[in-house]
Amino acid sequence: MAKFRARQVAGAAVAITTLLALAACSDPGATAASAPSSGSTVPAAGKTFNLAPEQNRVKVTVDAEAAALVPDAIRADGKLTVVSTGGTAPLSLFATDNKTPIGSEVDIAYAVGETLGLTVEVLPVAWADWPLGVESGKYEAVLSNVTVTEARKEKFDFASYRNDLLGFYAKTDSTIGDIKEAKDVAGKRIIVGSGTNQEAILVRWDEENKTKGLAPVEFQYYDDDSASTLALQSGRADLTFGPNAGAAYKAAKDGKTKEVGTLNGAWPLTAEIAFTTQKGNGLAVAAQAAQAAQAALNTLINDGSYAEILDRWGLSSEAIKTSELNPPGLPKK
Repeated sequence: MAKFRARQVAGAAVAITTLLALAACSDPGATAASAPSSGSTVPAAGKTFNLAPEQNRVKVTVDAEAAALVPDAIRADGKLTVVSTGGTAPLSLFATDNKTPIGSEVDIAYAVGETLGLTVEVLPVAWADWPLGVESGKYEAVLSNVTVTEARKEKFDFASYRNDLLGFYAKTDSTIGDIKEAKDVAGKRIIVGSGTNQEAILVRWDEENKTKGLAPVEFQYYDDDSASTLALQSGRADLTFGPNAGAAYKAAKDGKTKEVGTLNGAWPLTAEIAFTTQKGNGLAVAAQAAQAAQAALNTLINDGSYAEILDRWGLSSEAIKTSELNPPGLPKK
């Protein structure tokens, strides 16, 4: 039997501090769902994910108006160099050849670049390396689950393309209803990552419930995904609560779990994931109104290509209605 730690967690003040410190999206690989090591496709519950190096990406067409916004320095060589940190299915991972970047973030990079009439190169880098690389101009953009924050806006420009969500997941045959607010988790046994912003949110909800005389949450912590999966499927836990993208992909892939609620990753604030560029390089912001990346993203949203990309990777729940230029970011600590 897999071992876990269960405890009743207190300290809402600590939770708030933890939430604001962690909600700004750290290395997405920290909560990664790893890709299979062999085979080109993975059978899913009504969906097949192509994990081969040869990808059937959504076809897009050049938007002349958006392409006209591309700055001369980038138009000169006709190439958009985008980095992604990899390691997190379905956002960014390596294909079955263990070297080709694939995933929803990679697909969006290609779709944006091709809509702008550019050739796209996606390079894998370590999470710690992208800020300096983009700030220095070595790379033109990063698409890697980067959350907009006010601190980051001092050095980078953003065009939003996805909601930053956390998800509650239960066994497919669970009778648990929608999880929307604190009272919905009262008395539940919930698997959550220690020291994460999702844990901080759950702590706050649990404290709220206890002040109202509701049953406390049983917090469960596991050392690896296999152990937490076994706990949920065997009935020792009722729910998992963590980053939605990986959980949504897993649910679509094996059909053993279902989403019963989502929450913005920065609750009670709002966090958005964005196409991130060097500040003022013209891809995300300049003196004119709509700029290249934002214009391309809105073209993809309006013609349905964006929805196809998210659906291809099981992420339809994270869609946005329109790309915003430098939207409000999480506040500085």
